Amino acid sequence: MSQEKEIPVVEATIVEALPQYYGLAGEREDSMALRRGILAAVALHLLILVVNWPFGSRPVKIREAGASRVFVMERVRFEPPKPQRREAIPERKAKKIPMPDPTPEDPEPIVPDEIEVPELNLPVDLDAVFGIPDAPPAPFGGPGVERLGGDILPPVKVNAPRPRYTEEARKARIQGVVLLETVIDALGNVTQVRVLKGLPMGLTESAVETVGEWTYKPATRDGSPVAVYLNVVVNFSLQ
Repeated sequence: MSQEKEIPVVEATIVEALPQYYGLAGEREDSMALRRGILAAVALHLLILVVNWPFGSRPVKIREAGASRVFVMERVRFEPPKPQRREAIPERKAKKIPMPDPTPEDPEPIVPDEIEVPELNLPVDLDAVFGIPDAPPAPFGGPGVERLGGDILPPVKVNAPRPRYTEEARKARIQGVVLLETVIDALGNVTQVRVLKGLPMGLTESAVETVGEWTYKPATRDGSPVAVYLNVVVNFSLQ
């Protein structure tokens, strides 16, 4: 009787333990499936990486989805210009010119040309024919002639007639100024005249002749008369 009562207890214990066993077995199967899925994903990624890895220098072309054509731009390389050949310049050939024999066997005699020299009947007095050359002009100014300035008072014009206008210059309507440099001595007379700027058709000569007749009240230094240089401007105008 005792053995028959214990059987239900054992069966009840086995029946209660079966769900726990099957639950643990299900979790183990889910864990194994998860691991297998992770390993399969890692292996797939490694395969894709190996296929797409650019081994060596081979370019990998990536084609976008939906693109029908792929255009590849190539760099244009220009070749350097080829050196040009220089044409050779032909050398000029020198022509040989035959030279005559400088010492022939029978040289021709050289006959000098006869030149007739006429006799000149010159007079005895050569100075009467050629004349005596003029002496060099005297130096302009001289010792004792002062430049205006400082304590020297300039000369004052006393008598100064206007120069004559030549008829030739009047017809040609020549106008302008003649610039002269003069020397006024201690008496107020014009002793020397030098042309610094002139005019054509006799106007310069007329100005020199007329200014040489001018008279001045002499320049003074401390009340004493002195000889000085003086520039004179003569104006020729038709108005």
